[in-house]
Amino acid sequence: MTSSAHLADFDPSLIADRTYLTRRRFTTVDAPAVLSLTIGLLTLFPAYLIVPGLTDLGRPALIGAFLLGCWWLVARLSPRLMMVGPQPARWIALVYVLSLLVSYAVGFLRGLTTMEMNSADRAMLGAIAFLGVMLIAADGIPNWARLQGVLRVFVWCACFMAVIGLVQALLYIDLTQRLMIPGLQPKGWIVGLELRGGGVRVASTAFHYIEFSLIMVMALPFAIHFARFAPTPRQRHLFAVAALLIAGAVPVTMSRTGFLALGVVLAVLVPVWGWRLRYNMLVIGTGLLVAMAVAKPNVASTISGIFLDAENDPSITARTKRYEMVGHYFSQTPWLGRGTGTWVSPQYQYLDNQWLGTALSNGVVGVAALATLYIGAVWLAGLALRRTTVAAERHLCACLIAVALTGILANATFDALGFSTYSTVLALMLGLCGAVWRFTHPARAVRTSAPLRADR
Repeated sequence: MTSSAHLADFDPSLIADRTYLTRRRFTTVDAPAVLSLTIGLLTLFPAYLIVPGLTDLGRPALIGAFLLGCWWLVARLSPRLMMVGPQPARWIALVYVLSLLVSYAVGFLRGLTTMEMNSADRAMLGAIAFLGVMLIAADGIPNWARLQGVLRVFVWCACFMAVIGLVQALLYIDLTQRLMIPGLQPKGWIVGLELRGGGVRVASTAFHYIEFSLIMVMALPFAIHFARFAPTPRQRHLFAVAALLIAGAVPVTMSRTGFLALGVVLAVLVPVWGWRLRYNMLVIGTGLLVAMAVAKPNVASTISGIFLDAENDPSITARTKRYEMVGHYFSQTPWLGRGTGTWVSPQYQYLDNQWLGTALSNGVVGVAALATLYIGAVWLAGLALRRTTVAAERHLCACLIAVALTGILANATFDALGFSTYSTVLALMLGLCGAVWRFTHPARAVRTSAPLRADR
């Protein structure tokens, strides 16, 4: 595989008196290592397991993500650790967090119930965790090799989730009940196997079926990427198997969102692929559909029904009936909303639409800031795609663009940011868009992630 190193990246960077480091250095505990650990905690442990005595933000992965946010802030405030050079992802994150803070203040000025206050505080803590993962990924990953290492961890963790989901669907055994971790305790609603039509919906270690389907769709492009560009034939074969398992897990969720998101991914990647790969993907996809129709004919008919009979689907009609109610509340505080996190679903109504939830809580300003997260990420990865001429790097940038675009769709189908497994993976992907922008920048001072003195 073509090297992703740039000659200028080997130039030493002064970090202290007579002390130099390069971008190619490796340390035992660095940003990619901690991000990989966070991914593992997020996907390998069932979503309902938390540290005793805490809320649902007490998931080990979310505690780690919160600490990542604190780590990034300390690094920015220290002149010896501060990242030099521009990074648009920081400005995108700043716009988003300012919109949350303004609406947070507006909510308290309005006057909140106890439940609303607790939910507002929870939303702000969750935002710190979300932006912590995003910014550490954008600023802290030092080079292409370490970025690919993080993505490999994500693919294999997603493969683990896929295997759990397939066992649940085929054998009707919920293996997550056997994944109780000592020192953690279950909290809240525990998802199980849900009958839908002629089949059973599964969620694997995620909190919800839609969430599981989106994680699989987000992991699939990178599994295909490594099946094409891994350095050895053995690795390429292993990632091809992982891609098949991940792709096979999407139908067992019986999630309309998952299939629509998969369509978005294919719409972005198919133009990037060559004709041979397009043909191979068509054959493999057709084979998977035929195998599913033979093995689980009831599931196949149920999946076709959720599209062909969508106008009579209760999950869709229930969403559309809420539009009038949303319009009523939105008209009261259209610009800054009712307050960050104050639309408490159990107290009011479940919206199953992140865009509408953001409109009610944060107003037009919040919706625009949230859209900026996605549009900014697509823009950064698109610039990186245009700059690089290396086939593997171009394909990886296209994968990131596809995943960011699926986030826009997912926001319209469920309360996306309220599901921590999905939202944390999304934050990672948005941050990686900033990282690839940095890696492909023509200036060495921007590409490097070595900490430099602020007075350089």
